[in-house]
Amino acid sequence: MAEQSKEIKRRIKSVSNIKQITRAMELVSTSKLRKSRQKLELTRPYYNTVESSIREILANTKGVKYDLLERREVKNRLIIVLTSDRGLAGGYNINVIRKAESYIDDKVGTKFILVGVEAREYFKRRYDGIVKEFSYISEEPSFNNAAKIGNICYDLYRKKEIDEVLLVYTHFSTVLSLVPSMVKLLPAESIEKEGNMENRLIEYEPSAEEVLNRLVKDYISITIFGAMIESAASEQASRRNSMKNATDNANDMLESLSLRFNRARQAQITQEITEIVSGANALN
Repeated sequence: MAEQSKEIKRRIKSVSNIKQITRAMELVSTSKLRKSRQKLELTRPYYNTVESSIREILANTKGVKYDLLERREVKNRLIIVLTSDRGLAGGYNINVIRKAESYIDDKVGTKFILVGVEAREYFKRRYDGIVKEFSYISEEPSFNNAAKIGNICYDLYRKKEIDEVLLVYTHFSTVLSLVPSMVKLLPAESIEKEGNMENRLIEYEPSAEEVLNRLVKDYISITIFGAMIESAASEQASRRNSMKNATDNANDMLESLSLRFNRARQAQITQEITEIVSGANALN
């Protein structure tokens, strides 16, 4: 009985230590989530402005042919996958990885740009065609890194080495609503379909094609940057939720272990009293 009490006490200490770690990680993730959400709120207006500018140009340059807007037969596809550099984030990584895998087709050549250690470790063991890897940039997204990824996509598409670019990330809706999502970056036909603004007489310098070329490149980069920020916020929200659940489970386990420990102690005391009384009765 004494050995059982010691074992329960050891488990209580172990669970308490784990609870301290999960609680600390929960607080850290909450702080990082707050910063990521602020950054997200600042980025969305810029993205919307660039997108509306492209639509306005398209509405006023119906005769302009631009290869980044033209659909062509998809023989090779590039998938950009945004994951985290660390685990302990619940289903955040595996959900976005499964979303990316759903767009892998045996009939279409597939290449990858992987952002995050989790994506790198998963895809490198299972697939070929890794174009570029980016590690340890997921928690602190920068526009420079997004522009690097965008330039790679732009160059490969213009050289016709790929016919389609998909961006797979986690959309941050609320702290409890994190949705694995896909955006087709190239061809940027979704912008053209919605470019139905009122026609106006506008002159572009040096030309509409040059302005459109710059804006579409900016659109690609800012879309990637926005997705990176959405993913960063989603990662912290998922980790916060996971650590909170782990802390709650630790509290439940501590309550159960404390109850078991008290029962074991009571049984031990009862046994000791019984032995004392039995010994006293034997002497009498």
